[in-house]
Amino acid sequence: MNRKPTNILDYVGNTPLIKLSKMSPNKNVNIFAKLEGHNPTGSIKDRVARYLVDDAERMGQLKPGDTIVEASTGNTALALALIAKQRGYRLKIVMLQKTTPGMSDLLSTYGVEIIWCDPKAGMKGAIQIAEEIGLEDNHCNTHQFESKANLLAHYENTAEEIIRDLPSVDMLITGIGTGGTLMGVGKRLKEYNPQLKVIGVEPKMGDQLQGLRSLEEGYVPPLLDMSLLDGRFIVDTQEAFKTARDLLNIEGVFAGVSSGAVLSCAMKMANRVDQGNILTIFADGGWKYLASGPWKEEMEERMIKPDETAWW
Repeated sequence: MNRKPTNILDYVGNTPLIKLSKMSPNKNVNIFAKLEGHNPTGSIKDRVARYLVDDAERMGQLKPGDTIVEASTGNTALALALIAKQRGYRLKIVMLQKTTPGMSDLLSTYGVEIIWCDPKAGMKGAIQIAEEIGLEDNHCNTHQFESKANLLAHYENTAEEIIRDLPSVDMLITGIGTGGTLMGVGKRLKEYNPQLKVIGVEPKMGDQLQGLRSLEEGYVPPLLDMSLLDGRFIVDTQEAFKTARDLLNIEGVFAGVSSGAVLSCAMKMANRVDQGNILTIFADGGWKYLASGPWKEEMEERMIKPDETAWW
């Protein structure tokens, strides 16, 4: 890669895309993974945060010395913290009190002001608080859940990297979070290959998987266009943890728990098709979740029947 280094933000994107040669249960189906944990703060949200801030600056909504405001469960907050430091902004993050252990300490190290939100209010409540704070003078809410900049980060960059590195993709499987990755990458890849199947992965209602959310809990991200999806797949926390551990032990890839959920779906789908290439997007690395213990603890497996977890 021939890039002249200027600052750390120049190294957002162009993440590795690898073949998981030992994980596919079908010898005629290849499973690939784009490793977004290789971004500077360790997640795909570095792409989004840069686009959100660039857009706010371009629109004149964010000026030197202002305070960025956002609702986040962790990865977007950390990505914004990096950019805020680089560009001289303050940052306030509205965060649910059930957020991954250690994340608040990490954000505090960056000088982020955290506003805690009652978990019972859910992400919808956190977004509402961020909206109110964003109305204060010299504050700018970057609106990750509804900003088209979120989607464009993946449409213009992530998807183009995939087309460059893996021109033949038959199925895209990624998590349902803000909807930005799923919609941005899915839309561009469907333009490139209209036969592509796009599958969204979400946790069981009531389960907590960092970065993913169940649509059954009542909040559907504004960016999410259900007509683009060819299927939804539901994975429970235990299955996601187990698959993330298997990924580490078998392939040596240390990815986040949401990646375990996505890979679990990919392995099941590999048994449903005759041949082809399945692409997964691993949203972050596993190091942020060490405090939650999925890498060491043996959790009782509770496998779910496929016909209970997917629709087409």
